[in-house]
Amino acid sequence: MITGAASGIGAACARRLVQEGAFVYCADLDGDGARTVAGDAGTRSAVALRLDVTDESNWTAALETVHRGHPHLTALVHAAGISAASPLLQTSLDDWRRILAVNLDGAFLATKYGIADMAQHGGSIVLIGSASGIRPASGAAAYSTSKAGLAMLARAAAKECRTDGYPVRVNVVSPGGVKTSLWRSMPFFQDLVSEHGSEEAAFAALAGSGPAFANPEEIAEVVLFLLSPAAGQVTGVEIAADGGYVL
Repeated sequence: MITGAASGIGAACARRLVQEGAFVYCADLDGDGARTVAGDAGTRSAVALRLDVTDESNWTAALETVHRGHPHLTALVHAAGISAASPLLQTSLDDWRRILAVNLDGAFLATKYGIADMAQHGGSIVLIGSASGIRPASGAAAYSTSKAGLAMLARAAAKECRTDGYPVRVNVVSPGGVKTSLWRSMPFFQDLVSEHGSEEAAFAALAGSGPAFANPEEIAEVVLFLLSPAAGQVTGVEIAADGGYVL
């Protein structure tokens, strides 16, 4: 199962896993987008699920759908999340709670239900964090805080799995800047496109003297590694796939 599968990193992960022979459940609040990605992947290899990651009843319903086709999950990639930027003093409590609900509560539910589904048979969970959760982003305290929490969630979950004898690994991949629709939809990015003449030039301007923006497919390769038997000894770890941004 891939959450946030309708676009960006989630969609790239879904397509890459289908290429590796997996049957993928493409889950997203954007049901139409999830269906498009699942259709692109092939109806024999993927199916779409509408999922609000903050709603516990949605998780139970999604897993009921999974169990109608497969006995249990073997992999869960939690890529669903939202971005927001406002100075701390201008961030309302409602905005703070909304960002943490999607980015941290959603990850908690993904981890909880993922482990419960894999506990008897084993599996791997990968949470998509952010380099902004390692190196704080100015003007994005809520976002940085929500992503920083994923590292501790993964470590705590991985330790509980080891203690309880569950053959489940839990890790985090934290990208830097990635070329996704989230960035492209931002008004200031459209201003940069107008100023510099193309999306690629706008991404280069955003990167400045730092690492270049990654393609979602590059992050999907790191996720694929963590899901694979090659990472059988890797758990409770946060991998910064950020071109050195946090250094």
